[in-house]
Formats: sequence, C-alpha cells, structure tokens
Amino acid sequence: MRKTVLLLSSILLFSCNQKIDKTTIKEEITNAEKAFNNCASKEGIANAFYEFAAQDAVIKRENDTLIKGKEAIKNYYNNPKYSKAKVTWKPDFINVSDDGTMAYTYGQYIWTATDSTGNKKDFKGIFHTVWQKQKDGSWKYIWD
Repeated sequence: MRKTVLLLSSILLFSCNQKIDKTTIKEEITNAEKAFNNCASKEGIANAFYEFAAQDAVIKRENDTLIKGKEAIKNYYNNPKYSKAKVTWKPDFINVSDDGTMAYTYGQYIWTATDSTGNKKDFKGIFHTVWQKQKDGSWKYIWD
C-alpha cells in the first residue's frame, strides 16, 4: 500500500512540475496558422475554416453575430458571397498558456472581395484567434 501511494505521489509530482517548452509550442502554432492560411488560399475559405475548427469552435462576424460549431461555420462561409473572396493573414503575436494546451494569436489580415463586375476591393483588419491542443496533438481554433 505504501509503495502504491509513493508511486502515485511521484507520478503526480512529476506531471505537475513538468516544464512546458513554449518556444516549440509557438512554432507549432506558427505552423498551424501558415497551414490554415494556405488552406484558405488553395481550398477556399469555407474548407479552411472547417478543417482548422475544433468541433465546438465559435467565430464572431457581422454585427457581433456568433456562429457556433464547426458545421455552422462551414455553412456560413459556403454563402455564395464568399465564393470569390480571398483572405490572407499572418500572426504578429503568439502567446501560450502555462500548461501548453492553449494559445492565442493576433495580427493583420487582408480580405479581398471581388464584385460581380470583377472589381477587387481590399479590406484590412486585425484578427484574434484562440487555439486549443487536441487529444491527437494537433491544434484547432476554438475562437476566431
């Protein structure tokens, strides 16, 4: 019995004191952001926002509307008005939680819309994304 208690105490102590390598995690988040951006460029906005979303992700759009859930996000971006749109972004800042399971990014984006006559117009802004590490080790956004 004492050996079991000692073993469990040692495991708990070790797991609680394990150091998180935030530099490595920031690289993982940078790579996730790049892959997300590349997916939007190559496979479209709807697919990218679907593929990189956690199951219960939430995005805030137009007039503070919340779109909740991976499927609802894909449906939102499947609207024909987004079919000719392009978006690019790059994080300027990344922060990682102390336990290494969450991170957030922010930076600048450029949204390019093409109207029915083929004219393009750029809209610039700041994005903010919250990332969560998944059970399989991948990173998915939970807020954008």
